[in-house]
Amino acid sequence: MADMYQQFTRTPIGKFVVGKLGLPDPTPLRRYEPGQPALEGPALFGSAPGGRLGNTLTKQMQNAGIDVHTSAADEKHGALVFDATGITDPGQLRELHQFFQPLLRSLGTCGRVVVFGTPPELVDGREKVAQRALEGFTRSLGKELRKGATSQLVYVAPGSEEATESTVRFLLSAKSAFVDAQVIRIGVNGTPTVPTPQNWEKPLDGQVALVTGASRGIGASIAEVLARDGAHVVCLDIPAQGGELSEVANQVGGSALQLDITTPEAPEELARHLNERHGGVDVVVHNAGVTKDKKLANMSEDRWDAVLTVNLAAALAINEKLLSGHVLNENGRIIGVSSIAGIAGNVGQTNYGTSKAGVIGMINDGAPRLSEYGGTINAVAPGFIETKMTAAVPLFTREAGRLMSSLQQGGLPRDVAETIAFYANPGSAAVNGNLVRVCGQSLLGA
Repeated sequence: MADMYQQFTRTPIGKFVVGKLGLPDPTPLRRYEPGQPALEGPALFGSAPGGRLGNTLTKQMQNAGIDVHTSAADEKHGALVFDATGITDPGQLRELHQFFQPLLRSLGTCGRVVVFGTPPELVDGREKVAQRALEGFTRSLGKELRKGATSQLVYVAPGSEEATESTVRFLLSAKSAFVDAQVIRIGVNGTPTVPTPQNWEKPLDGQVALVTGASRGIGASIAEVLARDGAHVVCLDIPAQGGELSEVANQVGGSALQLDITTPEAPEELARHLNERHGGVDVVVHNAGVTKDKKLANMSEDRWDAVLTVNLAAALAINEKLLSGHVLNENGRIIGVSSIAGIAGNVGQTNYGTSKAGVIGMINDGAPRLSEYGGTINAVAPGFIETKMTAAVPLFTREAGRLMSSLQQGGLPRDVAETIAFYANPGSAAVNGNLVRVCGQSLLGA
């Protein structure tokens, strides 16, 4: 779907008008392509005194093929990475200013800022205050950055230092193009043994992934990316979408399963299929969803029930069956697809917003249980993503939706898929109970 405003800004007259009037000037984002460098330009690494992640982060960035510098030079940097775990008092927050302020103009196009801290809920006193302050810093900085650059915060629990590599690789790479001003927690729900993928280009090699609602849009893109990463993808959708579903399954080298997940017998049928055909499942992505928009005063009970059943109740029933029946394999992943509507709300979408907030609750409730099971449960919350659904939105509403983010444009289905693939990665075993918004730091919501 064409972003008409962004196309206009790339024309000679558009560049002139944007410059004269000071209009938004969205930068085309660098998105992942196999074989591309992990980062364009070196990463400059800094640390507050007493930081505990320096050696680990440096080694992990080097493992990813990134040139790591510890002193500034007269050059463009692909990333600015700062270990703030040593900040134990609010007075030490000055370290952020001292590191970043002289360097921000050296950050290249589509550059990355990543700050690492300690989860505030795991410390006390003035350290809790200082570490919580990091969130305000990274979110505010995200709104100041330009040229497609992003800002992120990663909280790493003590003892989980070695569990950060998949997160480092994701946030510094082009896979996180439309993820901005997010907070990721590592090890907060326990630190299991975190395997290192034998091949970071194919981390899901030999695994089985289930994607519901896979016949088109975001679901089809999720199937494509998980297959790229090595998984056999079971593409599921309702029988009415059977033709498109088969096309997607064939394109990704997976298999198609026509099933209405809202029927009472669906969890049992699905569990039997996964056990008999695949010996279980390693990754489950609850992508299936519907909208039936009306203001609440005009919304029928049928509209309410249909959305809550597809978007939430079906996922809960499937999870329960896969877990109780041990169909989800050891170290398995469950990934929900929420929405910015579940965070900020939306006019005419009380049913949809309720269901998508419920998905976040599913993650919050399920994380401890999945930790005991040896797996993880996380969610993504897409913002304005370029799909057939958003293409049907009135022109000016659509353009406004694109521009209401720090990146000043809409995302693509593959942006959501890349974040899901990050969760699915075996190296993300300590990333549990997280919600990552894929919204370019939308100005709506928290």
